[in-house]
Amino acid sequence: MTESWLLICAFMVFIMQAGFLCLETGKIRSKNSINVAAKNISDFILSTIVFWLFGFALMFGNSYNGWFGTSQFFFGENNTPYQISFFVFQLMFCGTAATLVSGAVAERMTFVGYLWITIVLAACIYPIAGHWAWASFFNPTNLGWLQKLGFVDFAGSTVVHSVGGSVALAAVIIIGPRIGRFDNQHNLPAGSNLPLTVLGTLLIWLGWFGFNGGSTLTFNDNVPIIILNTFIAAVWGGLISASLHYYFHRFFEVTYVLNGVLGGLVAVTASCFAISPADAAIIGSIAGVILYTGTLLLEKYKLDDALGVVPVHLFAGIWGTLAVALFADLSILSTGLSRSEQFLSQLTGVAAINIYSFVASFVLIKLISKFIQLRVTPEQEMLGMNISEHRASTELIDLLGTMKKQQHDGEFSSPVPVEPFTEVGQIAQQYNQVINRVNNEISQRDEAIGNFKASEERKSAILNSSMDSIISIDFDGKIIEFNPAAEKTFGYLKNYVLNKSFIELFIDPSEQQKVTNNLKHKFSESRGLLYNRRNTIFLHRSSGEKFPAEITITGASLGSELKNEFTLHIRDTTRQTKLRDKLKHLAYSDPLTGLYNRTYLIENIQNSINEKQANGLAVLFMDLDHFKNINDTLGHAAGDKLLREVAERLTQVTNSDDVIARWGGDEFVVLLNNMHQTEIIHKKAIQVLQQMREPITLEGREINIPTSIGISLCDDDQHDASKLIHQADIAMYHAKQAGRDNYQLYNQEMMTKSVRKFNFEQEMKKALQVEDQIYMTYQCKVDNDKVVTGLEALIRWKHPKEGLISPGEFIPLAEESNLIINIDRKVIQVVFQQLNQWQQEGLSLVPVSINLSGKHLVSDDLISFVEQQLKFYKIDGSLIEFEITEGVLLTDIERSIEAMTALKRLHIKLSVDDFGTGYSSLNYLKRLPIDVLKIDRSFVDECANTVEDGQICATIINLAQNLGLEAVAEGVETEAQWQFLAAKGCEVFQGFYFYRPMSADDTRLKILPKLNQTQ
Repeated sequence: MTESWLLICAFMVFIMQAGFLCLETGKIRSKNSINVAAKNISDFILSTIVFWLFGFALMFGNSYNGWFGTSQFFFGENNTPYQISFFVFQLMFCGTAATLVSGAVAERMTFVGYLWITIVLAACIYPIAGHWAWASFFNPTNLGWLQKLGFVDFAGSTVVHSVGGSVALAAVIIIGPRIGRFDNQHNLPAGSNLPLTVLGTLLIWLGWFGFNGGSTLTFNDNVPIIILNTFIAAVWGGLISASLHYYFHRFFEVTYVLNGVLGGLVAVTASCFAISPADAAIIGSIAGVILYTGTLLLEKYKLDDALGVVPVHLFAGIWGTLAVALFADLSILSTGLSRSEQFLSQLTGVAAINIYSFVASFVLIKLISKFIQLRVTPEQEMLGMNISEHRASTELIDLLGTMKKQQHDGEFSSPVPVEPFTEVGQIAQQYNQVINRVNNEISQRDEAIGNFKASEERKSAILNSSMDSIISIDFDGKIIEFNPAAEKTFGYLKNYVLNKSFIELFIDPSEQQKVTNNLKHKFSESRGLLYNRRNTIFLHRSSGEKFPAEITITGASLGSELKNEFTLHIRDTTRQTKLRDKLKHLAYSDPLTGLYNRTYLIENIQNSINEKQANGLAVLFMDLDHFKNINDTLGHAAGDKLLREVAERLTQVTNSDDVIARWGGDEFVVLLNNMHQTEIIHKKAIQVLQQMREPITLEGREINIPTSIGISLCDDDQHDASKLIHQADIAMYHAKQAGRDNYQLYNQEMMTKSVRKFNFEQEMKKALQVEDQIYMTYQCKVDNDKVVTGLEALIRWKHPKEGLISPGEFIPLAEESNLIINIDRKVIQVVFQQLNQWQQEGLSLVPVSINLSGKHLVSDDLISFVEQQLKFYKIDGSLIEFEITEGVLLTDIERSIEAMTALKRLHIKLSVDDFGTGYSSLNYLKRLPIDVLKIDRSFVDECANTVEDGQICATIINLAQNLGLEAVAEGVETEAQWQFLAAKGCEVFQGFYFYRPMSADDTRLKILPKLNQTQ
C-alpha cells in the first residue's frame, strides 16, 4: 500500500510538469512557445539524470555531520520497492524546483543557459538544502543539521519552492529584464493564451494534491485533512490576491487569480499536516497578500520575473515555512520545542536555505556566464526564441514577415501567401481581400482625378491674388506654376524656376532625400510631408537664408496619369515663429536679470528626470545675505543693479549647458549638469562664493555680496523637481545658520531637523494654550554671605511625548517663528501669578528676573501689556527685573532705549544678560538705563584658572562699579570661582554651587521661609 501510494502521488506530481508547460506556454508570447516546450522537457530530463547520478545521494545518503549525504549514488540497483518508490517521488520534487527557475527567466535566456542552471540546481543546490531538512525521510537515523534543530518543512515550502525561487531570483538579477519590460511607453502582452494558462494552473493544482498528500510517505488518516487544507489555502490565496488587485485597479486580473492560487498552495505545503482548515484559510490569505505586494516589489526594483516565480514560490514559501511555528499543533510536530523555540528554528532554516541557495547559485551562474552566453542577443530576443534558438518558424511569423516587407516597400499589389486549412491561412486570405479592395479604391480615385480638369483662368486668378506662395510641381518635382507671392517669398522670377526641381532649389540638403521619397509615394507615407495636411518645414530663399514655412499639399489631374500634378500652398511663418519664441522667452525669463525664471527651471529639471538624465544634476540654491539692508539703505534701483551684477557673475562661473534662474527676490538657483563627482561640486560652490565675494560699487559705496548656498544632488530615486529644489532650499537655510557666506550640501538630517523645527513650532503653539506643558523653575541669586537676594525665572517645556526639552533647543526656534513674544507673555503671566500667590500667602518676596526677547522689547504693546499684568496681579514693579541679551540691543538701539526707559518708569530693574559676548560699545552702555551687568558663564568657567578669563571678569566688575551698576556672576559652580569673583568685588552670584533651579513649590518651601526668618 505504501509503495502504491507513493507511485500514485509521484504520478500526480508528474502531472504538474504538464501544468507548468501549459502555464508557461500560455503566459509567454507565441514567438517563444516552442522554446518553452523544449525547455520544460529538457529541464526534466537533465534534472532526472543528475538526481539519479548523485543528487539523491547528496540529499538522502549517509550524512556527513548533517551537511550532505555520501551514499546511494546511481540509485536503484540494490534498493527495495519502497525505496525505489520514494526515489521516484523525490525525483518529481527535484524536477519541480528545476522548472521554476527556467520559467522566471523565460523569453530571453539561451537554451544552453537553461540547461546549465538546471544542472546547477539539481547537482549542488537542491540536494544540499534538502539534506539539511529532509535527510531522515529515507533513513530515520540520518538527521540533517536543521532537523536536529527541530526545523519542519512537511512538503517543501522552503526545501522545494523557496530553493527554486532563490535560484530564480539570482538568475533574474544576472540575466536582466526582457526588452521593453519596464518601458512605460510599451507594455508587454499578458500572454498569448490565457485559457491555456488557466488549464496549466488547474493541472498544477491537481498535482499538488499528490505533492502534499504523498509527503506522508504512506496512505494514512492524515491524507484527507492534508488534501482539504491544501484546497482551502489555494482558494483563499486566489481570492485575496485577485481582490487586492481589484481594489487598487478596479478590474480583475487573471494573472493574480492564478498566482494567488499557486501562492496559497506553496504557503500551506509546509504545515498542511498539522493545522486546521481555518488555519489553512489564514495562511492562504496572507500568501495572497504577500504574492500581490511581492509582485509590486519586483516591479519597483525592475526585476523581470516572467511568471511571478519569486513572489509565488520564494516569498510565499518563506511565509509558509514560518507559519508552521505560528499555527501548527505542536503535539503533531513532535519536535519538543515551545512555540517561540519552534519559530526560531523555522527562521534559522528559512535563512540558511535561502541564503545558501541564492549566494551559491548567484556565484555559479556568474561563473558560467564567463564561459557560456546566458542571454540571447537583442536581435534574437526581438525575433523570438522559436527561430533564434530552434530554427522553428510558424505560419503566423511567415505571414507577419511578408506583411512587414510590404509595409517597408510600400508595394501592396502582390497578395501574401495563403496556407490552406489553418487559422493563419484564413487571416492571410482576408488580408488579400482587403488589399484588393484598397487597390480597387485607389484605382477608382485615380480615375476620378483623371476626369477632373481645373479651369485655367480660374486657377490663374487664384494664383495671382493669393497672399500665400502657390507652387505646382509634377511627379518628378519639377516646377509647373509659380505665383507672384512665391516670387516675392523666394526671390526668384517665375521664368527662372520653371521646369527646375523644387526640391533642389528650396529644400535643405539634409531633407532632400526624405522629401524625394515623399514625392515618390505621392505624399502618402506615414512620415514626412503628407497630402492634405499642414506640414512644417524649413525652406531656402535665393539668398541662401533659411526660413520656417507651412506647406499644404493638394493634387490635380489633367486627364492623364502622366500629367498629374501637386499644388503646394506655402506660407512664410517667420513672423509667427519669432512671435512664438518671444512669448516663450517672456514666459520663461526674468525681466530684470534676463535669466530664466522658476517655471523654466522646474520644467527643465523635471524633463531631465523624466528622460532618465537626472543622474549628475546638482542644484545650487543661493540667497544674498542682508540684501534687504541694501534696498533699505541705497534704494531699490541699487538693489536691482546688484541683482543684475549677480546674474552676470553667475554666468561667468557656469558652463553653457548649465541653467541659471532667478527664483525670486534675492534668491537664485543654478542647475549644474554632469556633476558626477562630489569633489567637482565642492569646487564649483567655492568658485561661486569667491566670485560673489568680489566687491561691487553701488551709489559710490563699495559693497560686498556675501552669499549662502544650499546644494542638493539628484540621485536615481529622485523623481520630483520641486523636491530637489526644496532640499537645496533647506541646505541653504543651514548655510545661513552656519554663519552665512558658505555652502552646505543637503543630507537627510537637515530634512529631519527642518521637520522637527516645523513640528516644534506647531506643538509650541499648542503648549502655550494648555496649563501643564509650559512651567517655570527658579534659581536663586545670593550675596557674599550666601543670603538669597533674588530669583531668576527659567522656562521649561515638558513635551507630552518627548519629555523635557531644553530651552536652548526651542527658544531659538521661537525666535525665528515670532512665537517668542507669545512665550514671553506666557512667562510674564506665570511669574506674576506666582508672585501674587506667594504675596497672598504672606511670604516675604525678593525680585524675580525674567528673560525678555529682543523682538518683544521693541514691540509696540510690551509696555501696555506689562502695566496691565502688574495691575491685574497687584505686583509692585520693584519685584521684577527684565534680563535682555547684549546682542539684542545692537539691532535697534534707539527703540531699545525708549522701551527700557518706559519700563524703568514702572520701577522695573533692567539687566544686560551674557555681558561680554556681544559687541556693545561703551557709548551705548552709557546711554542704556540699566541696573545690572550679568557676567556670562563662558568667562566664569575658567576665571580662577585662566588669566585671560580672570582679567575679563575683573574688568566687567570694575566697569559695573564705575557705572554704578550691580555685577552678577552667573554659572558659579565651584568655591574657587566664588572666592575669586568675590575678591574682585562681585557682590551677587548665581549658579549650581549655591542653588540649582527649583520648582515653584520647592522655592516656596525651601527658600522663602528662610527669607522670612532672615527678616
